[in-house]
Amino acid sequence: MGSYVPNTKEQRQEMLKEIGFQTIDDLFAHIPAEVKIQGGLNIPEGKTELEVRRDMENIAAKNQVFKTIFRGAGAYRHFIPATVKSVISKENLLTAYTPYQAEISQGILQSIFEYQTMICDLTGMDISNACVYDGAEASAEGVAMCRDRKRSKALVSATVNPYVLETIKTYCFGNEMEIEVIPEKDGLTDIEYLKEHVDAQTACVLIQHPNYYGNLEEAAEIGEITHGAGAKYVMNVNPISLGVVKTPAEYGADVAVGEGQPLGLSIAFGGPYLGFMAATQKMMRNLPGRIVGQTEDHNGKKGYVLTLQAREQHIRREKASSNICSNQALCALAVGVYLATMGNEGIKKAATLSTSKAHYLSAELAKVGYQTENKGEFFHEFVTVSDVPAAKALAALEEKGILGGFPLDEHRILWCCTEVNTKEEMDAVVQILKEVQ
Repeated sequence: MGSYVPNTKEQRQEMLKEIGFQTIDDLFAHIPAEVKIQGGLNIPEGKTELEVRRDMENIAAKNQVFKTIFRGAGAYRHFIPATVKSVISKENLLTAYTPYQAEISQGILQSIFEYQTMICDLTGMDISNACVYDGAEASAEGVAMCRDRKRSKALVSATVNPYVLETIKTYCFGNEMEIEVIPEKDGLTDIEYLKEHVDAQTACVLIQHPNYYGNLEEAAEIGEITHGAGAKYVMNVNPISLGVVKTPAEYGADVAVGEGQPLGLSIAFGGPYLGFMAATQKMMRNLPGRIVGQTEDHNGKKGYVLTLQAREQHIRREKASSNICSNQALCALAVGVYLATMGNEGIKKAATLSTSKAHYLSAELAKVGYQTENKGEFFHEFVTVSDVPAAKALAALEEKGILGGFPLDEHRILWCCTEVNTKEEMDAVVQILKEVQ
């Protein structure tokens, strides 16, 4: 097995001699013997690349890879153009480090700048950061950035993704923000409850649109209620849905957040993903992380720099509202390439196909006893209820190589369709479930 240390034994010996030591043991002689590992580490011997590859392939073979998927619930299978992988695989981008030295990082800085620009175009917001780790964290950071000295309570809808809600609760526990969950009513945010509980202590109201069940919320009315109480309005949105649904800016949102995975990132067992964050101009200095800006050098040549960086990275850490000091630059590059390749019409077509196919599947499932529970409009996810146990129905699909919807309870299933699902696949699902009793 080769070594990742590039220096030869002779070179290391020469370096030791230069600083006045004869051996590595001499270099670390000041460390007490009792805390040093005596002898070798109790781990297996190194393997060749071929042996490692075989071991990894054997482990991967234990996974069941589904060709057909009708499950979303936060991670979605969309078509990814070949240009995405081709561009992000270039070694000068694939292995790029944090761009602190602008003069040698213009490529990665420009890619982040373009990503920020496209996120603003997509959401209609004024400013975007360079992204955070995932959508759940983006939501939690979006809540935290709305807090001020007089307002420290967050109202969060129960119709957001459960994992997003748990992440927000964790953040609020850590920064001592009060969190109140707005109950759901018929799969939507209970607006009457919101009216009664939003008050002068409320820093923000957060909803997911479309929500966890696929429903489109009364986003405009919720925004009016929120702003009427002087609170900030945070919207967690599905980026693909923005091809056909109004943008957060059109609903009057102060902060727009979400999971960027649908924009050119594969499902990949849950990561790495990307959380996007955008805001109005007034909220710019509350955005966590970093923002890349465009400028000119002394010769008038266009260049890119880190315009804003998280304060906690350098100074005033005790006053910082976030501990985010990095971003998913490679994932942001993938999103940027995806959006540039798809364009406005491509995103619109993906969204249109996703919602039309979801409505087709919903209607067909109803014919075989799986009634759609959603009362109002939905995007590309919907909930069915049936007398047949969910586990039994999904097991029948798995036997045919189909990953069905996500089981919400014993009889309710959350289904999802995207542009990659075909009519033949949907008809096959219906036929299989028709025979399950």
